Amino acid sequence: MDDQEPGGRTPGEIEAARKLFAGSCEFVAGAASFESLPAIALPEVAFAGRSNVGKSSLINALVGQKGLARTSNTPGRTQELNFFGADAGPVIVDMPGYGYARASKRVVKNWTRLVFDYLRGRPNLRRVYVLIDARHGLKENDREALSLLDKAAVSYQVVLTKADKLKPEALAAIVTATRAGIAKRPAAHPEIIVTSADTGAGIETLRAEIAALAP
Repeated sequence: MDDQEPGGRTPGEIEAARKLFAGSCEFVAGAASFESLPAIALPEVAFAGRSNVGKSSLINALVGQKGLARTSNTPGRTQELNFFGADAGPVIVDMPGYGYARASKRVVKNWTRLVFDYLRGRPNLRRVYVLIDARHGLKENDREALSLLDKAAVSYQVVLTKADKLKPEALAAIVTATRAGIAKRPAAHPEIIVTSADTGAGIETLRAEIAALAP
């Protein structure tokens, strides 16, 4: 039996995941309504999180392409579901950021409806990765998003971003607090993935998790 790498994956699984994400990944489609979603084909994994949590940077690090998902310093820029994919799959879905205070109630309502319709109506969706800024931990709007996922009965896993901004002791405390915060949530995966798009920490583990969901 292979020795396990950090995150519980074997070196063989890590290498297989690296190869899966080594090919070219391209923008497939953007959808601002349920009716405009692309046709169901390959398995999908989605990324959700507060505005400016680092979703685009993490997706770029995941696929090894700096400019695939556009990054922005303007909160709330992504207002639709963006689909990225390669021939081998899986399809990566960048969901609209939540928690942007300046967004109008109408915009927030439309985002919420689109996201919930997608979660409930996409049978090939394997998991949602909820990104949490490690510097701040779970906020109230994060908890609201997790409750939405619990209501939709969609499996999700928490990914801490920007872990390189914290000292080890502070990071360990955030991991413990976050684990406690999701312990009783019915749709939450118990393991938390700690990442940094800048240093590459946790990216291999995240790739392997996704590869295991969409062989």
